[in-house]
Amino acid sequence: MLICQCNLISNTDIEDIVVSILDEDPWQLVVPARIYRELGKRGQCCGCVPNIVDIIGKVTETYHLKLAGNAANLVDVRSRMKNLRKSSRNGGESERRRKDHRAA
Repeated sequence: MLICQCNLISNTDIEDIVVSILDEDPWQLVVPARIYRELGKRGQCCGCVPNIVDIIGKVTETYHLKLAGNAANLVDVRSRMKNLRKSSRNGGESERRRKDHRAA
């Protein structure tokens, strides 16, 4: 399936790169910028970044499940990411300035 239409990147391209990165070091952080760099491409419209993040999460979770062999001891990465997204959207202080931020 085509994930990035601007650069013609498929989900198998992304999955293969994530696995190769994790083979080098299973605990390093994989980010979309690293995927683009490994492919020799650059993000253009960046509409695909949320899909790339989801693929990275799924592949990383599967990789670590295979690595550990015991799924009962691992934290469900997808549910943690979902909770983080909900908390960042719904709660917390807004980073915008208040209307009364200027001195009189």
